Amino acid sequence: MSEATTEQEKTAREAKPPKRRKRRVGGGWHIFVFIAPAVLIYTIFSIYPLVESLRLSLFDGLDDGSAVWNGLGNYVTLLFNPTWATQFWNALWNNLILFFIHMVVQNPIGLLLAALLSLAPRFGSTYRTLIFIPTLLSVVVVGFIWELILSPLWGVSETLLGAVGLAWLYQPWLGLESTALTTVSLISVWQYVGIPMMLIYAALLSIPDELIDAARVDGLNGWWIFWKVKLPLILPTLGIVAILTYIGNFTASFDLIYSIQGALGAPNYSTDVMGTLLFRTFFGQQLQIGDIHMGATIASMMFFIILIGVTIYLVLVQRRLQRYEM
Repeated sequence: MSEATTEQEKTAREAKPPKRRKRRVGGGWHIFVFIAPAVLIYTIFSIYPLVESLRLSLFDGLDDGSAVWNGLGNYVTLLFNPTWATQFWNALWNNLILFFIHMVVQNPIGLLLAALLSLAPRFGSTYRTLIFIPTLLSVVVVGFIWELILSPLWGVSETLLGAVGLAWLYQPWLGLESTALTTVSLISVWQYVGIPMMLIYAALLSIPDELIDAARVDGLNGWWIFWKVKLPLILPTLGIVAILTYIGNFTASFDLIYSIQGALGAPNYSTDVMGTLLFRTFFGQQLQIGDIHMGATIASMMFFIILIGVTIYLVLVQRRLQRYEM
């Protein structure tokens, strides 16, 4: 009798559902502690400057240093005043040319290099390092080096072209309005091609080997495997590379152009971009007096242009890519 009772009690204990652990109320405070430093830094160095630029763009400065409400007057001046509009539209057009050159030269080269490195793992790490090293160099150093190489007085470019019988092609590319922007763009491509290469290379490595083996079983070989299997799978990464290229051409193009051609975008504003226009408007340059309100207006216009491009990508491109993945 006792043994039967013991077995029944044991069975009842095993059938009894386990006790749920009580959730501690207010235990999530540590999450805010961990994210607070990042939020604080982001607010100080990103959100506050953005809000302050938008605020300054709505005011106009007086001779005594005070500011008066101007509404959208600065934007109207920037877009329609002949003096300001000529500089603004020229800088914006040059930025779009930079973006186009990076899209048709830098990103395809990065894709090609990533594909070659993924197919040839031997010495792959060495080649990746060599290609990525220019990205780590200071923009000032890169600009100075290429100025020396391309200089018509002491540069080696004419000598190198002459060594292969192409001396007739040499021109002072940085000094001609027709070639200065393209030359600076190609220098930027040389420096930053490692970034899309690494992003695309990482995406190629994440493709499961089972898909590649199945493609081989179906009769596909090297090029067709890349074109039919790998390329469709890395389309989301290519989209990210494209939008990063778009943003970088408005934010990172200033450094290289300023170090090579100066704040005036020489020669004759042919390399002037939104960043250099913002710099000399805000801080002043030579005989031009700095105007923080018009400078903030240009900065705000850069923000709106970048925002429009990113929104178009998120709404039209990324949704289609996600639907394609599904």
